[in-house]
Amino acid sequence: MGTPEFAVAPLKALVEGGYNIVAVVTMPDKPAGRGHHVQYSAVKEYALSVGLPVLQPEKLKDEAFVKELRNYNADLQIVVAFRMLPEVVWAMPRLGTFNLHASLLPQYRGAAPINWAVINGDKVTGVTTFMLKHEIDTGNVILQERIPIGADENVGSVHDRLMELGTGLVLRTVDLIAEADANGTPLPTTPQDEIAAEALRPAPKIFKETCRIDCSKTVQEVHNFVRGLSPYPAAWCDLTIGGTTYENVKVFATEKGHGLINLQCADGEISLTELQLPGKKRMQAKALLNGLR
Repeated sequence: MGTPEFAVAPLKALVEGGYNIVAVVTMPDKPAGRGHHVQYSAVKEYALSVGLPVLQPEKLKDEAFVKELRNYNADLQIVVAFRMLPEVVWAMPRLGTFNLHASLLPQYRGAAPINWAVINGDKVTGVTTFMLKHEIDTGNVILQERIPIGADENVGSVHDRLMELGTGLVLRTVDLIAEADANGTPLPTTPQDEIAAEALRPAPKIFKETCRIDCSKTVQEVHNFVRGLSPYPAAWCDLTIGGTTYENVKVFATEKGHGLINLQCADGEISLTELQLPGKKRMQAKALLNGLR
């Protein structure tokens, strides 16, 4: 069960590893772009390419969907970047349902864990597999693996490394569950409240207003904010250049200190090195200024 690219890699690894995937559940198709052409999710595109049945329920409690899902008689369900499941769905398989989450739980429960780890300036992040239960992202942990975050690394790079790390963790988790089932032994898990953690930080969904740069923050905080939203959905601000104000300018990269295009922060200047004016292409600061002459 998944929707974006992050969920394709584990599905592909399971298929190529010879695991018996009986069906795939993903979001309904949606119109995209100016022509409103129907757009498939990344997971659906891959599933169709290898001939897997695809279920796309509008509502996860829909009786027809629940009946169809039950008819597949799956032993196990795997969730990667999908919606919150009702109990009638997650409790259905005899071995339960586990989720791959892109953080070191219990930290960063929520929809945007990778972004918030970078925005908050964390030096380490990781992936977690855990069994689903009622409260979102709170189930018992099965496995975890961690990686460092580079001082200037953006969320796109961290996302791709976590996707690869998470793929391996999903396979290890499935094997662990299968082994416990074959041996008739309980699956070894750890309750999240037994995992030592600092004050818990949430990872709420990110909206456009969330992405506005706040110049009352320090240079380091703004730098982390920009890289935590780059390349997508991208931090933004209104900029005045040469007497002209440009609204909703996307900012993809910054450097601490004075440069060609700067913002004054709480404790100094930060240089905006890669930007995109509305309706224009993404470009380096020098090229952008040359284009405005």
